[in-house]
Amino acid sequence: MSYHNPVLLKESIDGLNIKEDGVYVDVTFGGGGHSKEILSRLGEKGRLIGFDQDEDALANVLEDDRFLLINENFRFLKQFLKFHGIRKVDGILGDFGVSSHQFDKAERGFSTRFDADLDMRMSQKNTVSAFDVVNKYSYDDLRRVLFQYGDLRNANAMANTIIENRVDGGVKTTDQLKQILKKYLPAFKEHKILAQIYQAIRIEVNQEIQVIKEFLEQTQDLLDTGGRLSLISYHSLEDRLVKRFIRAGQFDGEPEKDFYGNIDVPFKKVGGLIVPSKEEIAKNNRARSAKLRIAERK
Repeated sequence: MSYHNPVLLKESIDGLNIKEDGVYVDVTFGGGGHSKEILSRLGEKGRLIGFDQDEDALANVLEDDRFLLINENFRFLKQFLKFHGIRKVDGILGDFGVSSHQFDKAERGFSTRFDADLDMRMSQKNTVSAFDVVNKYSYDDLRRVLFQYGDLRNANAMANTIIENRVDGGVKTTDQLKQILKKYLPAFKEHKILAQIYQAIRIEVNQEIQVIKEFLEQTQDLLDTGGRLSLISYHSLEDRLVKRFIRAGQFDGEPEKDFYGNIDVPFKKVGGLIVPSKEEIAKNNRARSAKLRIAERK
């Protein structure tokens, strides 16, 4: 399995402030790069649990008695940790988005570089694929997905065009989708707009925003006092959720204030926003949009 170098490796693991005998969770195991670094800092009594819903990640399992890999979506974090007798942890790492391996595997349908079936499922156990979104969604739902998750100004027109063209067996491949929407892809912006279209469909297929919300809400119960969150986001939708949750402990509205105007939130932020260096971006293009935020459980 070809997986690229993990993004913000040193910075994200430093952010966990690892204790040798602590219990840690890597909720986006992938190629195991972040997990290997965590294990290198743990002592004999330390423990690391990895989560990854992609069956391909199982090929990268680490042969270490301190490590356990769970082949599930991290929206079920609390449930599976409890199953394995773990109620509190000292740190949680999340590297959101699509792995380099998923982008590079043409048949998965994630990349704008290849023609492939409309799939985009991070787990083959998912019942909804990109084909279902493109061919079965109503106009209103398609428009919502393209606008909300892709920030596409032509979302209305694109949704209409897709519906008009899903005849004779429907739109089956990424190249067919690209040809249908070609009039919205000017040469100087083609790659950028196409990437926004793919992102929107992929987020809907995998319920990425809802999953991150469910995950974040569980972390405040799971982290012990002084435990750390170290979270890497790749687009503004993810980063806004993380930033808002760390600041307010919720995603909408304002937290309640006490008589003195103070708010009681579960986390305090550690440092400021961390982004990759120019050197890291030059070595790993995937890192260019990465944003790391770190928080500590009060």
